[in-house]
Amino acid sequence: MLGSCSYVIDEEVDDICDDLNDSFQTVRKDKFTVVVEGNIGSGKSTFIEYFKDSPNVKLIPEPVGMWKSVNGKYNTLELMYKDARRWSLAFQSYVQLTMLDIHTRKVDAPVKLMERSIYSARACFCENLHDAGLMPGIDYEVLNEWYLWIVQKKTAPVDLVVYLRTDPEVCQERIRRRNRLEEEAIPLSYLEKLHTLHEDWLITGNQFKLPAPVLTLDANKDISELKGIFAKHKPEILCGFD
Repeated sequence: MLGSCSYVIDEEVDDICDDLNDSFQTVRKDKFTVVVEGNIGSGKSTFIEYFKDSPNVKLIPEPVGMWKSVNGKYNTLELMYKDARRWSLAFQSYVQLTMLDIHTRKVDAPVKLMERSIYSARACFCENLHDAGLMPGIDYEVLNEWYLWIVQKKTAPVDLVVYLRTDPEVCQERIRRRNRLEEEAIPLSYLEKLHTLHEDWLITGNQFKLPAPVLTLDANKDISELKGIFAKHKPEILCGFD
């Protein structure tokens, strides 16, 4: 891993972060894992889509399809949204399992680019359920014990976190436009809480130790502007690969 520093990079900055470059040169790795993080509706799908034709990148979207069809029988995502108090443990357990599978998956490309990670599942989504009283303390502690074991064993290394920092109101409008069935009942208050948890984790560092350096991008822009921001920071995002 490359340490636990967090820094904000504005889209107007031209120079690649010296700390990140120094870390890459010191480690002299030929394989990197980059995770893109952000609230629901922050632009992660647009981010993933932008890099789909990059030859040195293996894109791994969030495994929503698996969450919606466990062994072809159960839509855990829908169940969790409908009755979080009942299904939060089942859902977050499966999220943790599927994200760990992706973290440990070997790829041929130099850069593995993941949509979200086991770290945001713990720091943001599991934390939010517990804070809201929708996950009993015993369930929360069991999940946390599994998470700590995974982290301590260093089974989910990350080299860079890209944080798409987006206002909750912008996220809400994007959710409304894409009109996904499972998301239709998400209130603004839920997005505001998730925003606070992302900020506490990735910006202030108050909650959890960061798994890697953080590149923070302003994702409030429209899609055309976002693509320009992604292009500008491509050398950092792809760890020096084209």
